[in-house]
Amino acid sequence: MSTSEEDAGDVQERKERVLHTRVPDSLDRHIKRRARSLGMSVSTVVRNVLLTTFGLVEDIVNDSTDIALAATGHDTGRERRRDAKPEPADVVAWQEAVLNRNAVCEHCNRLLPKGSRGAIGVHAQPGPHVIIICATCLGTIAGAASTASKRS
Repeated sequence: MSTSEEDAGDVQERKERVLHTRVPDSLDRHIKRRARSLGMSVSTVVRNVLLTTFGLVEDIVNDSTDIALAATGHDTGRERRRDAKPEPADVVAWQEAVLNRNAVCEHCNRLLPKGSRGAIGVHAQPGPHVIIICATCLGTIAGAASTASKRS
């Protein structure tokens, strides 16, 4: 395959599909208002909502299942999902951040209120799931990395 044919194949693969759907007027107004306030196009807002929603629903279902299993004394199944969801071990780097929303630390399950400091995991592979950890766990990871590099 020539370079121009490969480039044409890449362009075809990157083309996005158009999705048409009917929504009530009130939802249409709400989406347009939200897009304006974010400085984004309606298409981008809808695309981001759809991408985020699938991961969010999956997390809610999995967490609900884990709660039900734990309440009945069974294993929670977190290990069986390790491949389906990026884990802290898959993180290439941590970016410190001040949280704009409430979150939960992926390592210790501590609640992180809006305005607290934490870190966001940066993955080598793209995906919608974001890993957030608290400042304490970030310090532990940084300390372990520092100790390991001193041994080398």
